[in-house]
Amino acid sequence: MDLQLTGKVILVTGATSGIGLAAARVLAAEGAHVVALARGHSTTVPPAPTGNAPASGGNAPAPAGDVLPAGTLLVRGDLTDPATPARAVAAIIDRYGRLDGLVNNAAALTSRDSFAAIDDEQWHATFELNLHAAIRMTRAALPLLESNPAGGAIVHVASEAARLPDPTIADYAASKAALLSVSKSLAAAYGPAGIRSNVVSPGPTRTALFDAPGGFADQLAHRFDLPPDQAVEHFVRVERRLPTGRIGTPEEVAGVIAYLLSPLAAQVTGAEWAIDGGARRQL
Repeated sequence: MDLQLTGKVILVTGATSGIGLAAARVLAAEGAHVVALARGHSTTVPPAPTGNAPASGGNAPAPAGDVLPAGTLLVRGDLTDPATPARAVAAIIDRYGRLDGLVNNAAALTSRDSFAAIDDEQWHATFELNLHAAIRMTRAALPLLESNPAGGAIVHVASEAARLPDPTIADYAASKAALLSVSKSLAAAYGPAGIRSNVVSPGPTRTALFDAPGGFADQLAHRFDLPPDQAVEHFVRVERRLPTGRIGTPEEVAGVIAYLLSPLAAQVTGAEWAIDGGARRQL
């Protein structure tokens, strides 16, 4: 299916790993001009294809590791720095002169021993990146989106934790719940200007960090006193009873993000899309 994203200019924050990197790749494969904002310094961007060389997408092999799609405009910056959003917007204006979509993906998650173990500084740091940075980035991008005759779309990456909170990640869950409210407010405020705002809420997703030392697989292994692979299987089939029977992938989340950014979703705004394998069963 053609998502009609060819030539669209889309900014993705936290775009050099996990869901952000997958979104950048899916969007580029759909023909979009991707602007990647991230603080990572190991990420590389191949040169854009020239002559008769194939563009991204089609049957072209996916980039390896943390390599962004060819031709991506990479803006390095820390979103906890209030000056970073303006720098990103300036780079977009300089290269493209317009913006069609924004993906607020940058976030951090740290699991702790208990609710009481999360101190004021940790609460502040979590909200600064997971919520305040997304608000600042949206605020900086809105003038460009408003000036676009075709309108624009914003997708915020929240989490199932917003509705299934866990005491050991209470700060993370609260920051993502707040993001749901912000998106609803944006949808109401800017719908008349042709700007849509939606949320995707992934469940556990098998990113590189999932299986990294100290990652979610190791945390499950510690919790269940099982080897990591068996612990993940126990989590899926016994603790969470996921109807799909598995953990999701970044590419599956990225596909929904791309759809919500596309003109095909023109009537979708103020919505939350759960990508959690059926974990939430409430009406």
